[in-house]
Amino acid sequence: MKLTHRQLIMAGVLGLLAAILVGAGEFLLHFDAQGRFAEGGAYEFMRGINENRTTIGHFLSVLSAPLYIIGYWHIMKMLEPANIPASRIAFVVMSYGIIIGSVWIGSRAGISDIVNSTSIVDPISFISLYELRYENLLQVTRLATLVFSIIFIWLVLTGRSHYPRWMALLNPICLILVSFVIWLVAPGIGIYLMPIALNVAFSLLFMFSIYYSIKAKE
Repeated sequence: MKLTHRQLIMAGVLGLLAAILVGAGEFLLHFDAQGRFAEGGAYEFMRGINENRTTIGHFLSVLSAPLYIIGYWHIMKMLEPANIPASRIAFVVMSYGIIIGSVWIGSRAGISDIVNSTSIVDPISFISLYELRYENLLQVTRLATLVFSIIFIWLVLTGRSHYPRWMALLNPICLILVSFVIWLVAPGIGIYLMPIALNVAFSLLFMFSIYYSIKAKE
């Protein structure tokens, strides 16, 4: 079946929707007004988050995450003119990464309950098992994002994709680093970005990608 221009744009819109909804869910799961994100081992930033907020964040992020794959397909099609095999590798790598990331995000409500529970006798042992089983999965998503970003930069800089060369700057790793820098220099703003840095990065990428997919028809 031949891809239509409208389908290409709609795939990008669904990717943007995924980034916004997963970002909203992750914000509910992770946001801490005190910005205690560096204290990850103790999960101090989760203390005080009530179970209703956690439950909403859990379902919002988990149910929305699969839409990311449609968005990655959109980016693959936008990169294809530069190199078809490489664009498909980027799609597979990032799709795999978000699937693993979905397992991780689906675990966050559980660790939040443990952190905020007063009835668990030995929470440290539960937290240690959690880190072994789930925090290590996050490294897969991070590695996938890095590989995807490298391929994205390479293909965009060739000048043969549907993106202008400057779009190489909007690779996810670069945008995540920008969020981290903002957190360091302007923590009052950064505390809103750090819990959802990956989703912020892809929101920006999808917004510009949709714009250039519309222009690709012109």
